[in-house]
Amino acid sequence: MIVKTLLAAICAGLIAGLFMTAAQELRVVPLILHAETYEGEPAPGTPTAHEHSSRESRSLLQSLASALQPVTPAYAHDGEAHEDGGIMFGLSRFSGTLMANLVTGAGFGLLLGGIGVLTGSPPTLRTGLTWGALGWLSVHMLPALGLPPELPGFPAADLGDRQTWWLVTMALSALGLGLIALRPEIVAKGAGFILLALPHIYGAPQPGDIASSVPAVLGAEFAVAALATTLAFWLVLGIVSGAINDRFLKTA
Repeated sequence: MIVKTLLAAICAGLIAGLFMTAAQELRVVPLILHAETYEGEPAPGTPTAHEHSSRESRSLLQSLASALQPVTPAYAHDGEAHEDGGIMFGLSRFSGTLMANLVTGAGFGLLLGGIGVLTGSPPTLRTGLTWGALGWLSVHMLPALGLPPELPGFPAADLGDRQTWWLVTMALSALGLGLIALRPEIVAKGAGFILLALPHIYGAPQPGDIASSVPAVLGAEFAVAALATTLAFWLVLGIVSGAINDRFLKTA
């Protein structure tokens, strides 16, 4: 039973990864390409362009974000990569994004299935939407309250600080939502709300200078598009996981 649940999770993750890639190509990628045209330009009110080191940090964050969450395609922002559209190991942008999303989808699918096994209630077709919504809230929406998805060229705080805050926020959000959704005790639900609030009370790391050559409206459109596509990803992941689990349970 456990093996079937985990296999179902991997299959669902791969399907959700394919769906995510298509959604990104339709809505998220055009915004990233638009933002890239502003890279190297001085921000309004500043005499110089962003330093190359900060651009490298943002590029690294984009790659890590692709590996950890299906928000932003893995893009390089160097001049040569801009010209030929390549990223790492000679892959095209689309190929790199597809590979990252498939790996990410399978990983999150296994995480979803593993939690279902541990709690004794793996996703079903009836509960798949709930599982997907909780996953999206934990991984994307709640962390985005402090660190919204960002375009290349936007100012950002130290990469290590952002990664640490993001990972801690995801863990506390998942634990808090789990207590609220799975435990009937009032004390447990109260503790869950406290866990949800803790990282935001502490505060996410913010850049010292918020000047950017990228228009703010473009950043807002990107944040909305990224969160919308990740919501669709998690809902697909939950529904497909539940549908496959139901089929496995009937044939068990």
